[in-house]
Amino acid sequence: MNRFSLNILVRISLLILTIVGGCWLWWASYRLGIVVAIPLLLVQIAGLYHYLNRVNRKLTLFLEAIRYEDFSIRFSADNKLGKSFAALNHQFNEVLEAFRQTRAEREANLKYIDTIIQHISIGVLSFDADGKIELINPAAFRLLGIYRLRYLDELKHAHPALAGLLLQLPAGHKTLYATANGQQLSIQAATVRLQGRLVKLISLQNIHAELQQKELEAWQNLTKILRHEIMNSVTPIVSLIGTMQDIVEHDISPAADQQEAVEDLREALETIESRSKGIMNFVNAYRDYTTLPKPQFTTVNLKQLIQSVSNLLQPEMRAAGITYHAHISPDNIEIHADETQLEMVLINLIKNAMDALEHTDQPRITLKGRMDNSQQISIEITDNGPGIEEEALEKIFIPFFTTKKKGSGIGLSLSQQIIQMHGGQLKVVSPPGKGTTFYVLLTN
Repeated sequence: MNRFSLNILVRISLLILTIVGGCWLWWASYRLGIVVAIPLLLVQIAGLYHYLNRVNRKLTLFLEAIRYEDFSIRFSADNKLGKSFAALNHQFNEVLEAFRQTRAEREANLKYIDTIIQHISIGVLSFDADGKIELINPAAFRLLGIYRLRYLDELKHAHPALAGLLLQLPAGHKTLYATANGQQLSIQAATVRLQGRLVKLISLQNIHAELQQKELEAWQNLTKILRHEIMNSVTPIVSLIGTMQDIVEHDISPAADQQEAVEDLREALETIESRSKGIMNFVNAYRDYTTLPKPQFTTVNLKQLIQSVSNLLQPEMRAAGITYHAHISPDNIEIHADETQLEMVLINLIKNAMDALEHTDQPRITLKGRMDNSQQISIEITDNGPGIEEEALEKIFIPFFTTKKKGSGIGLSLSQQIIQMHGGQLKVVSPPGKGTTFYVLLTN
């Protein structure tokens, strides 16, 4: 018998003996003995209750520790109560240690998941049935162009229709949403029940670049087909014209009586040849659009790149009376890019700005380079010209479209392709009559 059982048996035995002795004293009419026996009996009962209640107190303390997740409690060995109490305390400590490890693993997993959510480029946000935001990551703030969001209703200031769209979007469905700054957001919804509450999880992904890439590929394929068909048709025509010119010069002209008719024929053939070669040159001019080489990425200092472009174009701008100013902040911005291709884009954009200022009083071009907190690099080229008409603004990146009398319609399309191959975006803002700003957006 272990010590705990022995102590219980001894206490019960003494309690029985005290009761029997008290009864005998009562029967023998020893009143003084009864006065002594009753307090002794009460003391023994209290001692037995306190002794037994120690187990209950430990069990209560153990359950409270689990309930309130206070796993720092340690139960002493209680060697005086015997091996059974020591084993019980040991088991209590083992269970609490298991809970402690489980909580540490859960917290580590939550921290790991939270770190992933905070660093992914896909926007993530969740909200309850009342529209209260429970989770939102930096990518969602960046895509939505806001810095704080506590309730969905607060989106109405920046995106009037988005709050209702997110609330009504069924779980498992996708939709597209166009932001005011031209982004195309792919929105997908899912729901999860947490402790009886229904929480909606929303993912936001900017697919503007993917849409532009698909559009670019479609135009490239169309251009390849057109170029192939046109060249196949025009090349034999040019060859036949050369043969006909030889016939006119060597066979018809010496023997012909009507020299005026011969001259007319010669002139017609020259005209056809000239236009045919012009078409061939025109088609060949778009070869770069479909065969642009992949960028050769190097580390490029943005300030030095812009200084090089500025030095190249400033004499021409001074001759045209254009005020030019370039500002880079900070000075040490470095980007991962193909220097030659990026230089080509900047030259094309500045030249477009110069062309737009042809009939503007006090013409001015401003170039700004900056990097924001999210490491996104922005190059802004602004002119104070008449701006671009709204109808034309939607088409300026389409190959072959141009508003210039002598333009080919390939410069902006080629520039957009280069920036897309750099993983960036080329955007334009042009309020009517208030100038034009082109944005080259790159991410390091």
